Amino acid sequence: MPITFHENINEDTTIGLWKITETPEDLEHRLQLKDHELKLLRSLSKEKRNLHWLATRVLLRKMLNTNEYIDCQADENGKPILMNHPHHISLSHSYDYAAVMVSKTKKVGIDIEIIKDKIIRVQQKFLSDEELSFINNENRTEHLYVCWCAKEALYKLNGKRETSFRNHIHLSPFNYAENGNLDANIDKAGQKEAYQVEYRRFEDYMLGYVCEQ
Repeated sequence: MPITFHENINEDTTIGLWKITETPEDLEHRLQLKDHELKLLRSLSKEKRNLHWLATRVLLRKMLNTNEYIDCQADENGKPILMNHPHHISLSHSYDYAAVMVSKTKKVGIDIEIIKDKIIRVQQKFLSDEELSFINNENRTEHLYVCWCAKEALYKLNGKRETSFRNHIHLSPFNYAENGNLDANIDKAGQKEAYQVEYRRFEDYMLGYVCEQ
């Protein structure tokens, strides 16, 4: 299980990507799963969901550089949290890739998506009219995926279910490039917090990630 892409964002924060080629059985053997985790795995309806769940946990274990059991649970909003490690984490997956972001000190968010034209059909559901106005028609699909991954990464960092992509997470205008960054903010309940989101195209996927300021 080689890590396909690895980058240190700062001295405390790391991201990793891994291309999933193993079977669920291969991955399961690399983890010390408890009864409640095995029950969850058996409840997943599709093998791909099973693979994704296992792959993110194996990658997380590699990035934490431990052979010990990792107690990864979800809080009341569904955000993954580590019960027996002090790190902040964010997990994502899409088709053949798993992505993990780990930080010793900061909240983080990461999202990976395979690039498909279908995003054009839903662009108005997650972007405001102002945001739609700066999308480049020449690279519209890719530009939209940067916006989606950025907002999804911010949503994961924020960790609150009631956060709206369209109404609460706002992106400043930016020109599309295969690798870059953009300014964004989460404006909700009278509080406004600014962030800088990094993004990059990786093969036929778009990756977005953000670290707490």
